[in-house]
Amino acid sequence: MKFNKEWHLSHPMPRNATFEQRAAWHLEHRKNCSCRPIPAKLAKEMKKSGISI
Repeated sequence: MKFNKEWHLSHPMPRNATFEQRAAWHLEHRKNCSCRPIPAKLAKEMKKSGISI
């Protein structure tokens, strides 16, 4: 898996992120870095909320 250090340094996950912030961060992360997948629990909640992954 490819780690995009520059992207991670310039896009930290917000402290106490809301569900919407976490979902948005992980979708952007997936576009810019392939170091890990979206966590299963979050992916499940995103699908339940109608967010396409």
